Amino acid sequence: MSVLTAGDLEAVALSLRVAAIATLVSLPVAFGVALALARGRFPGRSLLDAMVHLPLVLPPVATGYVLLILLGRNGPLGRPLAEMGVVFAFDWTGAALASAVMAFPLMVRPIRLAIEAIDPEVDEVARTLGAGPMLRLWRVTLPLARPGLIGGAVLGFAKGLGEFGATITFAAAIPGQTLTLPTAIYQAVQTPGGEARALALCAVATAIAITAVVASNALVRAIERPGRGR
Repeated sequence: MSVLTAGDLEAVALSLRVAAIATLVSLPVAFGVALALARGRFPGRSLLDAMVHLPLVLPPVATGYVLLILLGRNGPLGRPLAEMGVVFAFDWTGAALASAVMAFPLMVRPIRLAIEAIDPEVDEVARTLGAGPMLRLWRVTLPLARPGLIGGAVLGFAKGLGEFGATITFAAAIPGQTLTLPTAIYQAVQTPGGEARALALCAVATAIAITAVVASNALVRAIERPGRGR
């Protein structure tokens, strides 16, 4: 790992922060959308489903460009936000936002499947026992959907860690500010003699991803074990 520079280590640290923040901010929203898609019956449900999955089918660069148009300093949303001191374009917060947008459909999918797998009779029994909607959500739906939540969080974190196209378009690759791990790998590949550095960065990314997956699997097993004991 001696081939890594101080800038590379900063890129790794920034990628971890971007991926973590993108996941934490997106997870509650992803749960709400997954719940609406799994159980809701309302006009525009199919449109919402299509919009959620749009980042999966659009080129990441196109998604980043749309974010730049909307949230750039002169964009319809970016200008009023900039006047309030909130800036996304060409800032690390923009990298987090781009990662969150790209990871969102990957988070919604496992959560939705977990909610759909819950037996409706379980919720019905809780209702007949007098539990209100929020209590049933907190005491029934959330605990039973935890494996899906964990899976969605891991997928979101992994996607945020590896996001490149939307991030470089919306936040650029400013060393020490918006240069993330995938961009550092790309720059190393483009630099003559940078193969060893690129391999070292890939090894770091692989180690982080494996650690996240192993930790999530252990957490899911720990959650399920008490249930089997009962």
